[in-house]
Amino acid sequence: MVFDVNKLNFKWAGEYVIGIAQDAQTKEVLMVAFMNKEAVQKTLETGYAHYYSTSRKRLWKKGEESGNVQKVIKIVPDCDDDTLLMLVKPEGEGKACHTGNISCFYKENLLK
Repeated sequence: MVFDVNKLNFKWAGEYVIGIAQDAQTKEVLMVAFMNKEAVQKTLETGYAHYYSTSRKRLWKKGEESGNVQKVIKIVPDCDDDTLLMLVKPEGEGKACHTGNISCFYKENLLK
């Protein structure tokens, strides 16, 4: 059965859902990014994470330049159908962040 992308609630700025990439093995949250319908469809079709860059105004495959692609193992929508949790297998060097870190959530805990 193919998932109907139109069932998602693209409410963020009128055209996006939130995509959360979580390492399927370690369960570490790697990154969060916007996904439009085309990004969700490309992800479903290819099995690799695609996102929509609001700053560059274009679709992008994670790792298209760095080689740090994300093979999608599982996709689960949340209760409101406006967020997708994607369990991924990082490939390449496994770095999800543009800073060169494994995760975009590498900064210090704010609750000290």
